[in-house]
Amino acid sequence: MYNYIRGKLDEATPAYAVIDCGGVGYLLEITINTYSQIKELKEVKLLVHEIVREDAHLLFGFYSEAEREMFRLLISVNGVGAATARIMLSSLTVDELTRAILDQDAKRVQKVKGIGAKTAQRILLELRDKVDPYAIQTLTGDTSPMASNNKNVEEALSALVMLGFPKAASEKVVTSVASANPSATVEEIIKLTLAHGI
Repeated sequence: MYNYIRGKLDEATPAYAVIDCGGVGYLLEITINTYSQIKELKEVKLLVHEIVREDAHLLFGFYSEAEREMFRLLISVNGVGAATARIMLSSLTVDELTRAILDQDAKRVQKVKGIGAKTAQRILLELRDKVDPYAIQTLTGDTSPMASNNKNVEEALSALVMLGFPKAASEKVVTSVASANPSATVEEIIKLTLAHGI
């Protein structure tokens, strides 16, 4: 129902924020990462994810679209609730979590309080093909040549997968090649990736 709430920041703590919008105070549960972005602001706009339960009507607020998207991916994993997802996004940034998932780094995920080995493996397995590092970079405002070359990178990766190369291995090499050659065309990225070896 709610997409975002914009208004005066009435109160902010590492756990929640209260936004005064038209004389109504909305309490939104937030992550520490969002808190660090808004704590000095007077007016804020938080993107919202709403959860309605029999005993509660909860609003979760996020400073960036990337963080809200990662939150939604996390709660889609069996056994991961909103509280756990919020703890994860308070312990790791979106980029750190994305990298852990892409690298299948269970140890990094398990460092988050309350995440055991089985839950970590489930998160890595279920989200492995759902996180998009290029979209995350764009959403977090990465203006590096890599971010501006996203379309070529995606097309090159797609072509390599269609050619039968494994996605995970191809992705690492394509990312490396594109970072080193930000102005490369799709064809050049593919050629350089093949020359590099997958």
